[in-house]
Amino acid sequence: MSENSRYSRQTVLPEIGAEGQKKLSSASVLCIGAGGLGCPALLYLAAAGVGRIGIVDYDTVDDTNLQRQILFTMEQVGRNKAEAAKERLQALNPDIEIEAYPFELTDKNAEELFQSYDIIIDGTDNFVAKFLINDAAVKCGKPFIYGSILGFDGQLSVFGAPSGPCYRCLFPETPKGYVPNCAEAGVIGAVAGMIGTAQAMEAIKIIVEHESFRPLIGKVWTIDLHSMENRLLTLQKNPDCPVCSKSKKDISLQYSSPVCGFISEVTPQQVRENEAALIIDVREQEEWDTGHIKNARHIPLSALAQGDIPDLPPDCDIILHCQKGKRGQQAAEILRAQGYLNVSNMAGGYEAWLKCS
Repeated sequence: MSENSRYSRQTVLPEIGAEGQKKLSSASVLCIGAGGLGCPALLYLAAAGVGRIGIVDYDTVDDTNLQRQILFTMEQVGRNKAEAAKERLQALNPDIEIEAYPFELTDKNAEELFQSYDIIIDGTDNFVAKFLINDAAVKCGKPFIYGSILGFDGQLSVFGAPSGPCYRCLFPETPKGYVPNCAEAGVIGAVAGMIGTAQAMEAIKIIVEHESFRPLIGKVWTIDLHSMENRLLTLQKNPDCPVCSKSKKDISLQYSSPVCGFISEVTPQQVRENEAALIIDVREQEEWDTGHIKNARHIPLSALAQGDIPDLPPDCDIILHCQKGKRGQQAAEILRAQGYLNVSNMAGGYEAWLKCS
């Protein structure tokens, strides 16, 4: 397929044209996270002919991802997301360069990665990662395209552009209280698709630089997919911002991984051997009803996330579990923050327990 025919539907637009297509083919975009936001963003950037795309994701494809992470297939379940995404995108457009980074973004590698790309796309789902992306983007002088979804709500903005505000102008520090992610609060795949696609459009606008394009610099776009009501909010650069008010050399990157945290993990066999431990199942009611560990106590993560913290014995081991392990870690972090220091998570969750029986 010739380049002229591949991109003809967009080069016919006066806002793109042959010159805009050259800019796209010369541009590079790094996407942090190949999840609900990253998948549609990556698909449309690859299809548009962005010349070099990087994908950072340490996670593996799970069958629960397929409801919204439309890059992946059943055959890719269990594979690293960055590598699986690269395979699918290369099949879509073999003429562009795609690099997979199958590891976690940290304060140790963010600066080096960001220096190699023109634009950063935020496809993450937690504040810790978003703060790191923001701080590294500002330090490296790279715009980053922020996206966020929760339930039926979506947000979009461009941070870190010259003279524009950064993410910490909006959120100087992590909001107080527990903020559930999509696994806990739920999400329709199309909501993630809409925001992720809009992120790709913002990247295209920044790259092409047509005079009619107005990227969301200094603006935050919000939409409620229940009603399709949306707002465009103005955000001013904060002269006292803890990051973008500093010189780049004074910006210090910090990161405390939400992947590992400080919660210890135990095996199902260790749980079986610890007869004195209190076992707490943090799955939701319908999961509990399909089967559960005998003598376990049921306290759903959704209740813990809303602040419904029960009184638990302070002098025994507390072991939490969910279906596969991730929600158990999150529940343990909530209890740890409430002063319960003897909590641990059962690795592999209820599925691992059944295999061990």
